[in-house]
Amino acid sequence: MRPDIYLVYLLLRLVGCLPLRWLHALGSALGWLSFHLARRSRRVVATNLRIARPQLEGSELQRQTLLAMQETCKSGTELAKIWGRGPEVALKLVREVCGQDLLDEALASGKGVIIAAPHHGCWELLNFWVAARSRLAILYRPPRIAALEQLLRKARGPGAPEQIRADAGGVRTLYRWLSGGGAAGVLPDQKPRAGEGQFAPFFSREALTMVLLPRVAQRTGSRVLYGFVERLPAGQGYRVHFLPAAPEIFSPDIKTACTALNRGVEACVEVAFSQYQWHYKRFSLSPTPGEPSPYR
Repeated sequence: MRPDIYLVYLLLRLVGCLPLRWLHALGSALGWLSFHLARRSRRVVATNLRIARPQLEGSELQRQTLLAMQETCKSGTELAKIWGRGPEVALKLVREVCGQDLLDEALASGKGVIIAAPHHGCWELLNFWVAARSRLAILYRPPRIAALEQLLRKARGPGAPEQIRADAGGVRTLYRWLSGGGAAGVLPDQKPRAGEGQFAPFFSREALTMVLLPRVAQRTGSRVLYGFVERLPAGQGYRVHFLPAAPEIFSPDIKTACTALNRGVEACVEVAFSQYQWHYKRFSLSPTPGEPSPYR
């Protein structure tokens, strides 16, 4: 591991010794600063919130934008606890699990389980929680800075899930993994490249949506669940959630399947609205040629 990357890892371990409530308080403070200083980020978040909740306006829109930016910063500061202290310490922060029977039943089927895990709440803790109970692989895109992959592997530790690159070879590995009855985590709300996805409604606006997850589900017959980890207030810990996917996600009509995929993400978001990744430009591409981006 490069010395500078190892130094970052040591810093994570050091900061991770702080109580979770302190780390979340730090995240809230950074979010407050970001709200007041990072105008471009604030505009993106507010635009997404208006798309998701058209009734938001004025002071309520400002309040929700601030909350969303604070939760985004908490997702960064809490990594010191999740990555820095490792799975054994991180898993002790889970206070409740909702829908565990859905996961247990899906794993017992032996058909493989696709866990659609949106960028919502503390998704890194979800990896640890599932990996402690089942063979788990996660489909991921390598970071743009190659050295950061060393940090990811070191921070996730020996109990981390198997990492499968999101390329042609990785997809073949994913098929084999699911055929063997394993569980696989896929980010359902990651915007694909232009020409590689399907436009489908997400909070009533067309958004470019990944087709990989529905196609893998159709081909393998694997069970599909949504999973996320809700951040509890005042640093009290976390609540793990599993939600069922609609049958339409297996539809051979890819538009229907992607619409069902997005509706499942919406259901997760509604449980803890401000904890979603509202800073992500999910709607920057439009199915209508020439239509300007809502973020301009």
